[in-house]
Amino acid sequence: MANPAVSDLLGRSNRLGADPRTTNYAGGNTSAKATETDPVTNEPTELVWVKGSGGDLGTLKESGLAVLRLDRLRALAGVYPGVEREDEMVAAFDYCLHGRGGAAPSIDTAMHGLVDAPHVDHLHPDAGIALATAADGPALTKEIFGDKVLWVPWRRPGFQLGLDIAAVQRANPQAIGVILGGHGITAWGTTSEECEARSLEIINTAAAYLAEHGRAEPFGALAHEPLAEDVRRERAAALFPIVRGLASTDRAQVGHYTDSPVVLDYVARERMPELAALGTSCPDHFLRTKVKPLVLDTAPDAPLEEVEARLKELHAAYRDDYRGYYERHATPESPAMRGADPAIVLIPGVGMFSFGANKQTARVAGEFYVNAINVMHGAEAVSTYAPIDESEKFRIEYWALEEAKLQRMPKPKPLATRIALVTGGGSGIGRAIALRLAAEGAVVIVADRNLAGATEVAAEIGGPDAAVAVEADVTSEEAVAAAVRDAVLAFGGIDLVVNNAGLSISKPLLETTEGDWDLQHDVMAKGSFLVSKATAKVLIAQGMGGDIVYISSKNSLFAGPNNVAYGAAKADQAHQVRLLAAELGAYGIKVNGVNPDGVVRGSGIFAGGWGAQRAAVYGVPEEKLGEFYAQRTLLKREVLPEHVANAVFVLTGGELSHTTGLHVPVDAGVAAAFLR
Repeated sequence: MANPAVSDLLGRSNRLGADPRTTNYAGGNTSAKATETDPVTNEPTELVWVKGSGGDLGTLKESGLAVLRLDRLRALAGVYPGVEREDEMVAAFDYCLHGRGGAAPSIDTAMHGLVDAPHVDHLHPDAGIALATAADGPALTKEIFGDKVLWVPWRRPGFQLGLDIAAVQRANPQAIGVILGGHGITAWGTTSEECEARSLEIINTAAAYLAEHGRAEPFGALAHEPLAEDVRRERAAALFPIVRGLASTDRAQVGHYTDSPVVLDYVARERMPELAALGTSCPDHFLRTKVKPLVLDTAPDAPLEEVEARLKELHAAYRDDYRGYYERHATPESPAMRGADPAIVLIPGVGMFSFGANKQTARVAGEFYVNAINVMHGAEAVSTYAPIDESEKFRIEYWALEEAKLQRMPKPKPLATRIALVTGGGSGIGRAIALRLAAEGAVVIVADRNLAGATEVAAEIGGPDAAVAVEADVTSEEAVAAAVRDAVLAFGGIDLVVNNAGLSISKPLLETTEGDWDLQHDVMAKGSFLVSKATAKVLIAQGMGGDIVYISSKNSLFAGPNNVAYGAAKADQAHQVRLLAAELGAYGIKVNGVNPDGVVRGSGIFAGGWGAQRAAVYGVPEEKLGEFYAQRTLLKREVLPEHVANAVFVLTGGELSHTTGLHVPVDAGVAAAFLR
C-alpha cells in the first residue's frame, strides 16, 4: 500500500501537470518526504520521492518516482567537489536509492532533497518564466512578492542550484518559494496541500500582475492580418511538405501544425522577428525548440514559387548560423553537432510548423514554443525580454548528461518518422496494413469511404499522435485532394502510400453491366491513379523519396472465369505500377505492387458479396471458400490480410531500397499467376 505522502504527491503532480500554463509537458518536478520502515534494519528511515528523469507530471504514476534515502542524499553535500565537477553528482544519486525499481533520478533531485521542507514543487509556468526572463526580474520579484518569494540568479540545473535554493530557504523562513532567473519557480510547504497552494499562489500572483500592469501589444503593431481560415489551411498544406523536406535535411522528421490565436497573433506582429531571434530561455523550452526558430519573411499571400525559393535561402542561412553557434561554443569534449535544421518554423499569416522524431515530439515542441510566446509576451509587457546567454544555452543543449540521455533512447523502429496513407484502411487488408505499418513505427492516415471504420482503426493504432482517420472516396478527385490535404496537415507530409481501396463484382461477361464495369474501374483503376497523382505531388515537394504500393491481385495475371471487370481493373493497376516506377524513379520514389489471392477471412470485399459469388462459380459452400483457395495453391495455405501487410512492410521497410516496379505474389503459389 502506497505511503499517504506518495498518494498526495501523485494527486498534486497530476493536477499541476494538467494545466500547460502551470508547467509544460515532461517539465518540472515535484517531491515528498516521509518516513518508512527500512526492511533490513527495521528502523524508521527518511525517504524522498521525486519525479524521475523524463517523466510527465500530468500523467505521473508511482512507477515514475525515484525513491532515495534522505540521509544519504543530504550527505552528498559533504563530498560535493564543486560546481566545475557537479555533473559527477548525478551518478552519486544511484548510491542513495532505496529499494528496487523506480525511475532514474533526474538532475533536479538535489533541489528536492536539499530544500528542508516535506514537499517541494519545481515548475515552469508561463507567468513565472516571464518574470524570470525579464531584464529587471529581481526588482519585479521584490515589487510583486516582497520577501515572500525570493530571486535566485540563473544557474544551470544541478547540485549547486539545489544548494543555492536551500540556502535561500534557510535564510528566509518567511519565504514560500523562489523565482529562478531565466528558468522557472520553486515552492515548498509542510503539507502537500500547502505546497500546491503556494505554487499556485506564486503563479496566479505573477499572472495577475502581468495582466494589471502589462502594456498593450508588447509585440508591436500588426504587420499583416492572418489569412482567412480556409485559405490559411490550404496554404499550410501546400507549404508543409516543402518545409518538412528542408527540416529533414539531417534526419527525417514528423511535423505538427499550429494555427491557434496565440500563434497567429505572434507571427503577425512587427516585433516578432527580433523577439524570435532572441530564442527561448527555459531549458525545457530550447531543448525541444532549439535555440531559435526559422522565420519566413515573405508576405502571407506571396506566390508559392517565391515562398519556396525564399524558404530554401532561409534554411541554408539557418544551417550556417546554427553551425556558427556550435563552433563558437564547442570544446574538444563537446558531443558532435546533432543537426542544424530548425525544429520550429514560423510563417506569417499561416502559423507554426514544429518538428520532431515522432508526432508527439513534434506536437510538444509546438506546445513549448507557445509557452515561449506567452513568456515573451509577459516579459515584454512589464519589462524587456532577456533570455539566458547563448553560451548557457549551448552548455545545456550539448551537456554530457543530455547526450547520455539521448544515447539511452531505444533504437528507432524501421518505419520511424515515415508517414503512411492507406486507402481502404477501415477494414480487411487495409486495416491489417495500417496496423502493421504503425507497429513498425510509421504514423498512419487511415483513409476510407466509411469514416466510422477508419476511425475505429485509427483508435486501435493509438490515437492522434499515432494515426488519424480521413474520409476518402477515391473515385472523386476533390475528395482525394481533401484527404491528402488533411493527411499533410496532420503529420507534415506523406512518405508511404498504399493504394488498397477496392471492391469486386463477379459476373459472366454477358451479365456484366456498364455500371459494373465503371464502378470497379472507378474505384481501383481511376482511384489508384487519383491517389497516386495527388500524393506524388507531396512526395516530390518534400524531396525525401518515398514509396507507393498498389494492392493489385493475382487476377491481374490470371484469367479466371466470370471476372472480366475486376480482372481488367486489376491489370490496369498492375501496369500503373510499372508506368509510375519508370516516371517517379528520378525523384527517389519507389513504386511496387502486391498480388494477393483469395483473402477471404477478414476481407471486406468477400464479406460484401464477392465471396458468395465466387463460391457459386466454383461450386463450394461460401464458408469453405478459403479452404478451397488454399487447396489449389502450391503451398496449400490460406492467405490472410496479415500476409499482405507483411509484403507491404518488406517492400517499404528499408531492406529493398533498390527495388521498384516489382509485383510480389502473396498467393501461396498459383502457377498460372507466376510473373513472366
